[in-house]
Amino acid sequence: MKTVTLASGERLDASMLTREGVLPADITAAAQQIIDAVRAEGDAALRRYCRDFDGVDVACFRLAPEQIDAALDQLDPSFIAALEKAAAQIRDFHEREVEQSWFTTRADGTMLGVKVTPVAAAGIYVPGGRAQYPSTVLMNAIPAKVASVERVVMVTPPQRDVEPGACPISPYTLAAAKIGGVDEIYTVGGAQAIAALAYGTESIPRVEKITGPGNAYVAAAKRLVSGDVGIDMVAGPSEVCVLADATAEPAVVAADLMAQAEHDPLAACYLVTCDAQLAADVTRALEVLLPASPREEITRASLDDQGMVVIAPDMEAAVAAVNTIAPEHLELHCADALGLLGSIRNAGAIFVGAWSSEPLGDYVAGPNHTLPTGGTAAFSNPLSVDDFVKRSSVICYTPAGLLADAPATQRMAEAEGLWAHALSAGLRRRALEEGTDAVSTEALAAVDLTAVAWPGDAPETVAAGADATKAGR
Repeated sequence: MKTVTLASGERLDASMLTREGVLPADITAAAQQIIDAVRAEGDAALRRYCRDFDGVDVACFRLAPEQIDAALDQLDPSFIAALEKAAAQIRDFHEREVEQSWFTTRADGTMLGVKVTPVAAAGIYVPGGRAQYPSTVLMNAIPAKVASVERVVMVTPPQRDVEPGACPISPYTLAAAKIGGVDEIYTVGGAQAIAALAYGTESIPRVEKITGPGNAYVAAAKRLVSGDVGIDMVAGPSEVCVLADATAEPAVVAADLMAQAEHDPLAACYLVTCDAQLAADVTRALEVLLPASPREEITRASLDDQGMVVIAPDMEAAVAAVNTIAPEHLELHCADALGLLGSIRNAGAIFVGAWSSEPLGDYVAGPNHTLPTGGTAAFSNPLSVDDFVKRSSVICYTPAGLLADAPATQRMAEAEGLWAHALSAGLRRRALEEGTDAVSTEALAAVDLTAVAWPGDAPETVAAGADATKAGR
């Protein structure tokens, strides 16, 4: 791991980090070609890419319900118990996020508010192939269902080398889909799956929101379709930052760093401390633990190439370094971990205290593990129920409310040179002040419409509104 030692008064600068920050142009270009092909050719393109990329011939992309139901019968009861416990705690957490529509009424009777509506269909991407990610299924499907999304669609790559006629999706993934409430499952992955969700094909109806992690091609495709469909985020490699003081256990810190490093050679691991001895002890612990890991090669590559130790002169500088990193996961291995919580501005998920292992959050704690990466925690949020709903403003004026606000509306429209904006309010005002006959086409043909639109109201009228006593004459 690279070591950065900050001098007294020095602060970690973002330029000291090794993040690339953008998707490579060649990957983005390749993803665009795939998207264009799927839009033009539909299922034919999906089948071609399944053969080329996954080595699988797919006749029917959608899994039959009985294949999903059968998955539960194939699995160890202890795994099902773990899955059900995780699902219950994830659901309980996200149920607390549900926002209700709300309305308020002014004294003049004008009603304002927000109408909260779930998206009609959401697509969740689950990485697959040779790996299984049932936790990703739960973390994406459950908040969608809590938000009352009617149609939750899962796409995941088919596995290679399955027996003829066997289900090409891991039973672990299918069991999570069943427990998480997924409605449809399609055996397609990569950028082509994102294109199918965004634009639809003969077999896969389009959705309105796409969530879930994937490789660089999936991330590039999500970025490219964003705007035609909603997305949660463009996620990069996983990352963790451990803020530790002298009270931390070096081997525990080392294990937590390894827990992120084993995901991917590009996963980023940061140790921030004011104690140089602790940093040295963690390094020694890593050398003891790494040889025992079944994923030693991946883990070492991540720690060697993407790892960083920041030795700060004091805790203030250490916290500032954490906020500069803005990590996906932050662990606080400090004596006063809870006391530091208020100083943390930028982190996707914060694990407070030495007992709060980040893998607990990956699987069963309840908060979502789909988190902003690459420093985007400075302005982004974890996946939540909010990602699966949309809000519509509701505006319902009364005549008294119209008279109260029309003069200010007209004056602002005049300042912007938008005559018809002002006329829209002015005609309603004229109808209330002089009667509906005054806004007939015949009557308006004989009046100065610019005076109706831009009447030159006094500041007092603009502030207080038109005289409501004139209404209804």
